[in-house]
Amino acid sequence: MLKSILSGEDCAACRFCCSFRRKSLWETPLFDKATKEILEKKYPQAKFKKAGKESFTVDLLHLYKSDDSEEEAACPFLSESGCVLSKDEKPFDCSIWPLRATKIEGKVKVMLENTCPAINRQSIENVENLVKSGLGKKIISYAEKNPDMLKDFQDGFVILG
Repeated sequence: MLKSILSGEDCAACRFCCSFRRKSLWETPLFDKATKEILEKKYPQAKFKKAGKESFTVDLLHLYKSDDSEEEAACPFLSESGCVLSKDEKPFDCSIWPLRATKIEGKVKVMLENTCPAINRQSIENVENLVKSGLGKKIISYAEKNPDMLKDFQDGFVILG
């Protein structure tokens, strides 16, 4: 669904969503236990750490060369040709980025992570229409079934639904 407003070429050229500043490690994608175990066997260089009761995230701390909060480290699943994960292995976070599911006042909401350069070339109306066309319900349904996969609300994000 996101491909209707984001081109694969834009995403492949940018890769902003696949690198993480030390200060924004909260953005690293969340994996369920079964997927983590599959990926540990398939990609032994990837390191994971517990993120929640039933979720894990990639551990990037060993990849940073300094204490600079702006230093970036790439996701261990990013190659020169893009993400190496199959559709079944790709975390939900990655498949919906730059959208996020968050809980506000007890309700699951869809928010827009507006640091994506490609999404910023879209009108907010286009993004809202995409969310209203069914993607928002899909995100909320997944988040309600997998509450450990919710991201904390961050100031500056745009709430879409």
